[in-house]
Amino acid sequence: MNVTLDSTLGTLLDNPQAKAVLDKYLPGVSGNPMLAMVKNMSIKNLLAMPQAAQFGLTKEKAEQILAEINKLG
Repeated sequence: MNVTLDSTLGTLLDNPQAKAVLDKYLPGVSGNPMLAMVKNMSIKNLLAMPQAAQFGLTKEKAEQILAEINKLG
């Protein structure tokens, strides 16, 4: 799987391995009921939202998550 900051959150959530990595770095995020509203947004666009910081999602953390997902193959 090759994901970037331009990938959508939905793309990550639709892949069980990627979803597990997201939950590892952002515990409980995949079960958040607000995800339906942002599922089609890119990671880059999510980072621009103030709510991303509330969940602990920074650009550095996003890049770390994406790197780990990309290692899964």
